[in-house]
Amino acid sequence: MSERSAKTAAPAGLPVDRLKVPQAFWRSLDHLGLRPAAVLRQARLPATLHLGGTGLLTTAQMFAIWQAVEALSGDLGFAFRLLEASDEAGHQPAFLAACYAADYRDAVSRVARFKGLGACELFRFDERHGEFAVSKDWPHASEPEPALLIDMSFAYLLELGRRGTGHPIVPLRIDYERPDPGGHAHRTHFGCPIRWNAPRNTLVLRSSDLDRPFPGHNREFLDLLTPALAAALGELRAGSTLAEQVKVVLKRALASGRPEVAAVARELGLSERTLQRRITDEGTTFRTLLAEARGELGRQLLSDPSMGLDEVACLLGYQDTSSFHRGFREWEGTTPSHWRAINGVGAQGHTFPALLH
Repeated sequence: MSERSAKTAAPAGLPVDRLKVPQAFWRSLDHLGLRPAAVLRQARLPATLHLGGTGLLTTAQMFAIWQAVEALSGDLGFAFRLLEASDEAGHQPAFLAACYAADYRDAVSRVARFKGLGACELFRFDERHGEFAVSKDWPHASEPEPALLIDMSFAYLLELGRRGTGHPIVPLRIDYERPDPGGHAHRTHFGCPIRWNAPRNTLVLRSSDLDRPFPGHNREFLDLLTPALAAALGELRAGSTLAEQVKVVLKRALASGRPEVAAVARELGLSERTLQRRITDEGTTFRTLLAEARGELGRQLLSDPSMGLDEVACLLGYQDTSSFHRGFREWEGTTPSHWRAINGVGAQGHTFPALLH
C-alpha cells in the first residue's frame, strides 16, 4: 500500500456556525429513557427546542446537549446503545449514500464529504504503512469534543464498514485524549486495544479493511436505503434497455461525484468501447444519460419533504447547493424549492433522518 498524506475532507471556506439536529436523535434518546426536554434543560437550552422544524444549533450548543446526555445517562457505553437505537429511528443521507459505495474506503469518503458540506465537523484522514487513521476537527469549537460524541462517531464509522462489507471489522486501535474512565464498554464494543491519555482522538483501521468491497446485495443493508435509491437495484434486474440500466448504475454512483464511463462499464460487465457503441445504437449519449439520471433521482429525492436541499445535492454528487440549484434550473426551469411548492411537497424543515453525530 502506498503512503498517502494526511488530508481533511472539507471545503476551503467556513460558513456560519450552525448544525442540523435530526428528529431521530430525539426519538432515539426517548427510546432509551432520556426525555428530550430533560436533556435540553440540563444543557440550559429551551426545553421545547426539539419540537422545532429546523433544529439549528451552534457547535457549543450541540456540545452542551451531548454533555447533558452523558450526565443524565450515567452510562459509559451509552453511545453504543444510542447507535443500536438508530436502527429504529432511521439513518442519515450520508449513511444512505455510503450504502452504494464500491468499498469501505469509498463509503468513508462519502460520509466525510457529506459532513464537509457544513464545515462544522471535519474529518481528517492519514494513511501510511498499512494504517488508516481517522480523526476530526471542529473549527468553531472553543472546548473539547464531548466524550460520547467521539464514541458515537467512531462507532458509527465502524458499523458502516461492518454492515457494508459483511465482515466483523476490528480496528487496529483507538486513541482517546481523555483518561481511562474504567469499565469494559469500549473494549467490548470495538474489540481492539484502547489507548487513553493519547495526543489525539483517533480511530485507526487497517488499510486492507478499507479496500474490502461492499457487495451491494445484502438484503439487510439495502433495507436501510431510501426508496428512491433502493428501487435502482430492482430496475437493474428488470430486463430494461441498456440506456435504462446505465441510468440505474449512475444513480447509485452519483453520491461519489461525477461517475466515469469506465466505472459504469465495469459495473455492467462491458468494455468501455462496447458500452459507448451500444449507447449510441440506442440513440443517446453517456452525457445525456447522466443528466437524465440526475434529474430523475433529484425529483424522487425532492419528493421526500424531510430531505434537506443540501442533502439532496450531496446524493446527486454536487459539491454545494449552488451548483445543485443551477443544475436543477436546467432540468426544470425553476428552483428546487419552487418545484416542491408546485408539486405539493410540504416542507418539514431541515432534519436529518438519523443520529446527531
